[in-house]
Amino acid sequence: MDTKKTKLNIIQAGRIAVEELIKVAREPIVDSNMDISADRLKNAAATKKLAIFDAFEILTRIEEEKNILEEKPKVEEKKHNKFKGFAEGRSK
Repeated sequence: MDTKKTKLNIIQAGRIAVEELIKVAREPIVDSNMDISADRLKNAAATKKLAIFDAFEILTRIEEEKNILEEKPKVEEKKHNKFKGFAEGRSK
C-alpha cells in the first residue's frame, strides 16, 4: 500500500478518535443524584482531563503529518523566555 495513502487513512482515523474523545469530555462527570466519594470524583475528573489532552495531542500530530504530506515547512516553536541572571544573560 502507498505510504501517503496509509498516512491519510491514519489521519482520518485520528479525527474519528478525536470525535470520540470529545464525546467523553462532554459527558457529565457524575450523576447529580448520586452521593459520590471524593476519590471517585477525582478519578472521573482525571479521566476527562486525559481525554481532552489526548484529543489536543492527536490534533497536533494530525496537523504535523498533514504539513509533511503537503511538504509545508515545519512551524518553529516559540522560544520561551527563561529568567536569566545578569551574568547568564550577558554570556555567549
